[in-house]
Amino acid sequence: MHRKIEIIVNNSELTAGTRGASLGPGAIMTAARKTDNPYFSAYPLHPLPDFNHFLDQTSTTEFAKNILPYKQVFEAVADKTQSILKRGSFPLILAGDHGSAAGTIAGIKAAFPEKRLGVVWIDAHGDLHSPYTTPSGNMHGMPLSLSLGNDNLAYRRNTPSDEVTRIWDELKFKYTGSAKINPEDLIFIGVRDTEHEEDQLIAENNITNHTVEALRREGSQEIVNQVLKQLEACDAIYVSFDVDSMDPEVTSFGTGTPVGNGIFPDEAQEILTLLAQDPKTTCIEFVEVNPCLDNKLNTMAETAFSLLESVTAALEK
Repeated sequence: MHRKIEIIVNNSELTAGTRGASLGPGAIMTAARKTDNPYFSAYPLHPLPDFNHFLDQTSTTEFAKNILPYKQVFEAVADKTQSILKRGSFPLILAGDHGSAAGTIAGIKAAFPEKRLGVVWIDAHGDLHSPYTTPSGNMHGMPLSLSLGNDNLAYRRNTPSDEVTRIWDELKFKYTGSAKINPEDLIFIGVRDTEHEEDQLIAENNITNHTVEALRREGSQEIVNQVLKQLEACDAIYVSFDVDSMDPEVTSFGTGTPVGNGIFPDEAQEILTLLAQDPKTTCIEFVEVNPCLDNKLNTMAETAFSLLESVTAALEK
C-alpha cells in the first residue's frame, strides 16, 4: 500500500526537562547529509513555528512548565497533522520532545473525528502524569494523560494554579470535545520506568505493556501480531517512537532520559516496519533525540535515521 509521505518537523523542547532535544530533528537530517543521502529532498517538508525562545524566560506554571507556549506548539502540530491527513498524505513527524505527541493525536482525531484511534507507544516511560500527579512539572511526561482525558485525581500530589487547570482542561478536549483515545486502545512497548501514580493508572485501566523481556521471549513479529489483534476494533493507528525505548548501552545516551535494558535497534526496526506495513497505521512519530547528550558523537540520530528509512521503505511498498 503505497503512501504519499509528508514530513513534519517540530523542534520544540518546551516540555522536556533537559535541554537539547530541539536539535534532534536537525541531527537526524545531519545523519542523512553525512552520507550524501538526499532523503530530505524527496518529500514535502513542513517545519513548524519555533517557540523555544520561551525557555529563556522563567516558567510561572509550576506543575505544568511552559504550558502557555506549549499550547501554541500543541495547536501547530495538531493543525498541520490534520491538514496532511485530510489531503490523503501520511505524516511522518520528527519532533524534539514527546510533548509533541498530544498535538499529533489531537490532529489525527480532528481529521477523523468518527474513527476510533489506537496508539502504540514505544517508550521507556509511561508519560501518564498530569499536573495533579507530576513529580517534575515537565509536560513531556503528560501527553497520554492529556489524550486520555484522565487527570488521575485519586493519586494527586499537587494543586495546580487556576491558569494551569484552565489551559490543561482546554487542551484535553480541544478539537474533539471529549477524550481522544480509550485506555483499551493504548498499548505500550518497552515501558520500564514509571512512577507510582502511573502504575496505578495502568493497573486500574488494564493498559497493555509488552515488556522488553516479553519481546525477547516471543519475538517482534509475535508482539506486533498481539498489538494489531488488540487494536482490531480501531479504524486508525498512531505509532509514537521515543528513542529512549532503546538500550542506551547499545545505541548511545543521546536522549534526555535514558533507561537501561531497552530494546535493540534491530528489534525497533522490525517492530516499526511491521506496524508501518499495516494499512490502519495513519501516522508515525520519532521523538527525543538529543545530540547534546550523545556520548558517541551523533550515533542516536544516525540510528533514528536508519529506522526512519526502514519505515519509509515499508510505507512506500
